[in-house]
Amino acid sequence: MQDVKQIYYHFLEHHDWKVYIACTVKGLCYVGTEHSSMNELVSCCRKQFPNCDIIENEEKLTPYKNELIEYFEGKRTSFSFPFDIRGTTFQMAVWKALQEIPFGQSRCYSDIAFKIGNPKAVRAVGTAIGSNPVAIVIPCHRVLGKNGTLTGFSGGLDIKEKLLNLEGITYKP
Repeated sequence: MQDVKQIYYHFLEHHDWKVYIACTVKGLCYVGTEHSSMNELVSCCRKQFPNCDIIENEEKLTPYKNELIEYFEGKRTSFSFPFDIRGTTFQMAVWKALQEIPFGQSRCYSDIAFKIGNPKAVRAVGTAIGSNPVAIVIPCHRVLGKNGTLTGFSGGLDIKEKLLNLEGITYKP
C-alpha cells in the first residue's frame, strides 16, 4: 500500500500576482498561475502523489510564500526551499537544466536539449517544460523560441511576459 501524503495548499495573492501553491512535508510540489484552477492543483498533485489528501493550510506554505513574495517584489533572484516533485527521468533532467538558467537570462529549447545530452529531443524538451509542476520556481518562463521569440507557457503568455519583464529579459513578441 502506498503512503498517503498530506498536501497543503494556499492561493497566494500579492499585489497583481496570484498563484496557487502546494507542498508536502518534504517541499514545494505545485505552483500554478492565476490562470490555473483548484481542479488543476488537485489533478497535478494526485498525478504525482496518487493517495494524497489535499488540505488548505496557509501556515504550512509560509516559507514558500515569503520567498515568492520577495521574488515578485524584485528582492530575490533564486529560491532556497526544497521541492518534492515527481516526473520521468527525462522530465527530471529537463527540470534540473531549467534550474541552472540564471536569473535575468534566457535559453532556447535546443539549448536545453543539448544541455541534457539529447540535442535531437527539442520537441520532447518542450513537452517536459510544459509539465513542470512548479512553474516560476523552476524557471520554465526563461525558455524562449529560436532568436528570442516568445513561445508557449502553460501559465499563460501574459504571465510569461510579466515574469520576463520582472527579470529584465528581452524577447521578441
